[in-house]
Amino acid sequence: MNQTRSATGISVTFHGAAQTVTGSMHLLETPDARILLDCGLMLGQREEVHRRNSQFPFAPSWIDAVLLSHAHIDHCGNLPNLVRQGFTGPIYCTPATRDLMGIMLTDSAKIQAEEAALAPRVDECSTALLYTGKEVEQTLRQCVSVPYGMSQDVAEGVRVQFHDAGHLLGSAIIAVACNFHGATRTITFTGDLGRDNLHFLGKPAPLPPSDMVICESTYGGRLHQTPAALMKRLHEVVKQTIERGGKVLIPAFSLGRAQIVVHYLREAMQQGRLPLAPVFVDSPLATRIAQVYRRHPGCLAAGVLDTMNDGEAVRYVSDFQESRDLSFRKGPCILVASGGMCEAGRILHHLEKNIDDPRNSVVLVSYQAPGSLGHRMLERGPRVRVRRKMCNKWADIIDLNGFSGHADQQDLMRALRPLAASQPRVRLVHGDLSQAWVLAAVLRGEGFEDVAIPQREDSASLA
Repeated sequence: MNQTRSATGISVTFHGAAQTVTGSMHLLETPDARILLDCGLMLGQREEVHRRNSQFPFAPSWIDAVLLSHAHIDHCGNLPNLVRQGFTGPIYCTPATRDLMGIMLTDSAKIQAEEAALAPRVDECSTALLYTGKEVEQTLRQCVSVPYGMSQDVAEGVRVQFHDAGHLLGSAIIAVACNFHGATRTITFTGDLGRDNLHFLGKPAPLPPSDMVICESTYGGRLHQTPAALMKRLHEVVKQTIERGGKVLIPAFSLGRAQIVVHYLREAMQQGRLPLAPVFVDSPLATRIAQVYRRHPGCLAAGVLDTMNDGEAVRYVSDFQESRDLSFRKGPCILVASGGMCEAGRILHHLEKNIDDPRNSVVLVSYQAPGSLGHRMLERGPRVRVRRKMCNKWADIIDLNGFSGHADQQDLMRALRPLAASQPRVRLVHGDLSQAWVLAAVLRGEGFEDVAIPQREDSASLA
């Protein structure tokens, strides 16, 4: 483990989210500074995942500062562990990211404590206890909030600016300028880029010209369904379900996906494109997150705050007994519940009680990983196991995975194409290899000469 300042130039080493979409972490080294870009958790239950989350490939005390792109756990979730192991420097992020991160890291520590109590021995089915609420509190004390567009010195010879990435509330494109032998070398880290046409958050800012672009490639080989087509199908399903007196069950991740789905539903009701119906958001986490969204209206697209403040029509449910009672509620309603892939969360007891009612619909608005309950519901066959119960799939099961906050290939090329004339080095991260390969080929076809897909621990030099 290197603990000395031996860098003679400027380089970036890709320690996470290299040829995969989880555990974002890249180390920027200059002769005078060590800067970490993101510090995310790898997600999964394999022993290798636990080992990589537990052990950093560098001494945490050696890091001068962290630059954080946004508050999703695969980008910020290992920060308290970094702090626990000796990192004492500042963590720079936008104000909204700092607020969301407090909620997400507290929830992560709680989940780890519960898993450790159930499986105190570390094995392939346990992530073990990486950190507690104490380390989360210390992590938040080390955060330094930097608004979009403000230049900030973060280490000797290193300045940073955050620009709106449009992916999640507070998400940032990170522009880094490093002084080297009287010259300036620049790096742009996109974090996760958002979409131009969802009209929920602000549009992604233009990528600043730079010597190197570290760009996500999550959907580098795919195109999303257009918002117009997405809304048309969603409206059809909701109308049909309400007219027959049923419930619309929408499993959704509590950060990001739940907020955008509720916005589109309420906007359509306000405009008369959907019949009025009660909307319940059944997630304590989403309830707290919605409060953060309301505190940062400048990050939202025009009109979104109106639907976020529509408290009479949208009820946020935290109490567990109230959540259970919703499963037996009579009459049409829309129920957005935690558990995007239906593997955990409150959506499970709603499915258990309602999936065998032909009046109801289940609308899957997130990616469903192979083997997940959401994926099994989409497979052929009349029945599916929900927890310990075999249930008839009599409700309509609708796959509507078009609400992604990630840029697709068209969005990524729209962002990158203006940089082609200046010929930056492009390194594609945060994408499965199949997606990154396609995007790399398209970029080369557009004239980018230096495009690579780094493996974990690969380095790229600037000077």
